[in-house]
Amino acid sequence: MKLVRIQDVQNLFAQWDIKTFFRELVEILLEDFSHWDHFQKSARYAAYVKNGVMELMPICGSKLFSFKYVNGHPENPAKQLLNIVAVGMLADVETGHPLLVSEMTLLTALRTAAVSALGSQLMARKKSKKLAIIGCGAQSEFQVLAHHALFNLEEVHYFDLDPLAMERFARHLEGESFKLIPAVHTRAAIADVDIIITATAARGKQHVLKADWIQPGQHISGVGGDSPGKTELDPEILKSATIVVEYFPQTHHEGEIQNLGDEAQKYVYAELWELCTGKKPCRTREQEITLFDAVGFALEDYSILRYVYSLVERLQLGLEVDLVPEHIQDSKNLFGVLKKNG
Repeated sequence: MKLVRIQDVQNLFAQWDIKTFFRELVEILLEDFSHWDHFQKSARYAAYVKNGVMELMPICGSKLFSFKYVNGHPENPAKQLLNIVAVGMLADVETGHPLLVSEMTLLTALRTAAVSALGSQLMARKKSKKLAIIGCGAQSEFQVLAHHALFNLEEVHYFDLDPLAMERFARHLEGESFKLIPAVHTRAAIADVDIIITATAARGKQHVLKADWIQPGQHISGVGGDSPGKTELDPEILKSATIVVEYFPQTHHEGEIQNLGDEAQKYVYAELWELCTGKKPCRTREQEITLFDAVGFALEDYSILRYVYSLVERLQLGLEVDLVPEHIQDSKNLFGVLKKNG
């Protein structure tokens, strides 16, 4: 079984261009969402505790099974800890044996950005060149680079309540081909752009974007603030936008559409797989306002785990470990495994 550590992901990106990674991952996501009916799926299990949430996200395909453990503890940065960390596993369906155990903190950031970019590819105007990101936290650079891999971005407008976060964001992306444009507030950042990404850690039901700020033709990717009672958008935006979600039962519990209550189904145009398969058309009018209400779904973890597994095998990365007994001649002799020569 392969173990993929933080250093293995670092070594992978020393050899693999991040934009190539995003393009290939988006293709894998498109393929997996196109086989939506082939998966056994459910909303994630969530344990809500005093300081945060701990979740398990499983999904089963015809050949592979995956799950991810992930947390969200907003007070962790005060303890010099990340507020979100994750670990994932990929297993062979035929035997049930694990193939891969992997760090998923970095991989979650990568797959979240990739599925956001996929949503934009399907829903935003095809020649989108201007992007705004609201929230310059841990997800921000990934979001911008994933979109840049799919769109020929010329301008990236950005805003965060924390000036230090904005400085770090600009420093990380200063070598890219697009122009970085800092904004003094959210409304200035989103004016006249094609794609708006909200990636904040706002608590409670916030109005990071207000309805009267949104212009015809803009696409919104709402990726921040995902849990019951946490939203980023003015609910009036939801009533005027074409809304796409990943998996309605989960998004209704955690996403922006929770603000629509029992009427949510009436306002949701499609699940993402319906656009991926062509069952429903994507953007139908240049002036249409579109919204991808993304909360993160287990299929996205499945996609990146199988992609990374193929890469680490090809590049000979990761560590071979024996977390489960292998090559046992007598499958009934488990007690013998306790003995070194048993």
